Amino acid sequence: MSDVLIVGASRGLGNSLVQKYRLGTKGTVFETIRSKIPASELDNTKNFKTITDIDLCSESAGSKLASQLARFGANIATVIITAGLFVTEDFDEPKWEDEIQMQVFLHIMIEYTTSAIGPVFIVHHLVKAGLVAKSGKIILVSSESGSIKLRHESEGGGNYGHHASKSALNMVGKLLSLDLKDQGIAVGIVHPGFMRTEMTEAVGFDKFWDDGGAVTPDEAAESLIEFISTFDIKKTGEYWAPRGPRDIGTAGPVLGNDLPTPLQLPW
Repeated sequence: MSDVLIVGASRGLGNSLVQKYRLGTKGTVFETIRSKIPASELDNTKNFKTITDIDLCSESAGSKLASQLARFGANIATVIITAGLFVTEDFDEPKWEDEIQMQVFLHIMIEYTTSAIGPVFIVHHLVKAGLVAKSGKIILVSSESGSIKLRHESEGGGNYGHHASKSALNMVGKLLSLDLKDQGIAVGIVHPGFMRTEMTEAVGFDKFWDDGGAVTPDEAAESLIEFISTFDIKKTGEYWAPRGPRDIGTAGPVLGNDLPTPLQLPW
């Protein structure tokens, strides 16, 4: 069986991934959402389960998730953690509360600099409970904004909390890959693409959708699933853009022309 777990599936990319995997996987598709919904209102079937009340701001999210998955007898071949938050800011008016909130949402516990990040606890509990299959894959959905090398004067500075949190997530992915390699579990970090979502619209980035080559969550999900299908332990700990450089405005100035798709991104 090829069970799939999508953490953060209530909307956007996560929701699109769920819908596509439901059509294409032979195992069970598990999704998590933050909301508390009565079991009687869930659309659970033999091959689809919604696990509610999984809040990545909570330290207990990992143990709670593992406990519920164990009750279903899950054997997860692919874990995709795709929850996120985006709050804009600039040098003239950096936002203390928004930066703190952004780090907590990504589970940078205790302090910003210590980087005890939530996906570590999710993955820890899943692996320790024996819920991730041998040769399993763990995919952390990051962003090209987490690449330090790709930051360029053409786009300027700002967005400190968002970009720094993605860089921290990239580091977490790299470290997890080292911890899990001997168990045959591959860890990938991905930039799924610039998307036409409520999140990017809410911060005013819809004005860049057309010129920036933004795609729908369904399009991003399709290319990500295709990438994951060939991702294995040989690429563990690497940082990739499955859709290539097409929506990364700084790719040309920093990396040059005639770049491949998929594109391995620099840290």
